[in-house]
Amino acid sequence: MTLHTNPHRTQSFRDPNNLWDDPFQHSQSFGCLTCPERARCGGMHNGADMYDCDALCKCVDKEKCDLVCRNRPMHFVQRVRGIDGFSLSTVPRAAPVDIPILPKVIPFIDHKSARNSRFLSDAVALPLYRVVDLKAGKLHVHSREELADRFHISADATIVLSGVEKDNYIERWWELKNRKETLEDLRKLDIGMITSPNYSVLTDVPRTDNLHAIKRIALTWAEMATAGLPAALHVNARTEQDYQNWQAMIIEREEIATLAFEFATGCGRPDRIDWHVGQLCKLASDIDRPLTLIIRGGARKLTTLAQHFSHVTLLETDSFSRTHGRRRAWISDEGKLRWARYPTPEGAPLDELFAHNVALVRKYHEAPPKLKNRRLLIPNTIVRRATNRYDQSIQPSLLDNLHCPSQVRPVTVNRHGVVAATKT
Repeated sequence: MTLHTNPHRTQSFRDPNNLWDDPFQHSQSFGCLTCPERARCGGMHNGADMYDCDALCKCVDKEKCDLVCRNRPMHFVQRVRGIDGFSLSTVPRAAPVDIPILPKVIPFIDHKSARNSRFLSDAVALPLYRVVDLKAGKLHVHSREELADRFHISADATIVLSGVEKDNYIERWWELKNRKETLEDLRKLDIGMITSPNYSVLTDVPRTDNLHAIKRIALTWAEMATAGLPAALHVNARTEQDYQNWQAMIIEREEIATLAFEFATGCGRPDRIDWHVGQLCKLASDIDRPLTLIIRGGARKLTTLAQHFSHVTLLETDSFSRTHGRRRAWISDEGKLRWARYPTPEGAPLDELFAHNVALVRKYHEAPPKLKNRRLLIPNTIVRRATNRYDQSIQPSLLDNLHCPSQVRPVTVNRHGVVAATKT
């Protein structure tokens, strides 16, 4: 979880770790005893020495605060009525939808810039908010072919739309008046999976703001499922009680077969990730039916999560971001995934570099856990290599086929006239 960045608030908690909820180390805040939301919230247990969560409302001007907080009564009532209360039991039911079997690792593609050819893969993940025009309230595309052209991907790839994004995007999704029609248009594109928006459950805000965000996640998931889309319920939580509330909802709704989680930000911090992984594993173990999990970030926890979920899919973002940062993946002698500087000529396409990174990163994450401590050979050929406009395979250069992981150095921008030779 991250700190709220409202310009109308004063930031008084320099150490956000003190706001992490831990009932085993801290007693419940005294003010929670008389709170009307105590049963649903579970109360606060942290080291910040607060009477109740109202102490987390540090707004200078209450009338300009955008939190769901009782210190702005009329605004609070309006926001709570807009979601039909905090209880997850009032979330509409949906008919079960067939869920496709997804690969263990799916590359995430944010856009088509710097690539000339379509990336060929059996499955790709795309950002929901680059497929939907949030200003106009309609899709940017009208067919699978247009979608493939917009992102330079294979037209027959299984598409996973990720609802994870910054707050300004997911808030605009909530503000769309025609979400029902938009979701129906998405269904016509034969989307393989869609994950609900990750409305922020922050640590430095009143708990009522958390409960409001959690309810919106559940409502947007229900809208997607009702539209007939295979939808993954994004599980955001701040406390153990939040996870218990999610568990109760999932147990009574068999239409929930897939969960989603994001470790790329606060939940993935080294001193907090294990707590969230433990809560997710407990949730899966306590539910008497198989559940699939889709994650962004947290790749190092794949093995642990796979022991509790029937299937875990990683939406892998490193290959795309590192490619555009001119980095090339390689495996060290110790079996670690590394990234070397890989300068390219100005304006040079990144198709081959991206294909290499995707293939190697996928191979690394799909390797059995016991092999992670061994050296993995970098493939000499790229599986399902991208093709050019003439449908001919892009031939790698001599230097691109030389893989010396233990001797990786920055690659010269101008490789013409360079002769490859062994080191003496």
